[in-house]
Amino acid sequence: MFILALTYVKPNEEADKHMEPHMAWVREGYARGWFLASGRKVPRTGGVVLAVGQRAEIEAYVAEDPFTVHGIAEYEITEVAITTTTQGLDILKS
Repeated sequence: MFILALTYVKPNEEADKHMEPHMAWVREGYARGWFLASGRKVPRTGGVVLAVGQRAEIEAYVAEDPFTVHGIAEYEITEVAITTTTQGLDILKS
């Protein structure tokens, strides 16, 4: 599993200008079966995506995010080898 933590490097007003294309990118990540959960950080300094898949594919997909393309946010990708979950979250296990 991967934690995709994005941090805005430009003001929220700039992020807002690219939000709809970014959200289309997020929806496509779900459609591909890679994204499991996502949301904004509180306070609004970026966001987080929980993802599964192959690291190279995830990294390539992150590079296509409009937030990446337009320099709105930077991503930190952390791979986690989940070994224990609550009932119903077995998909997260490595």
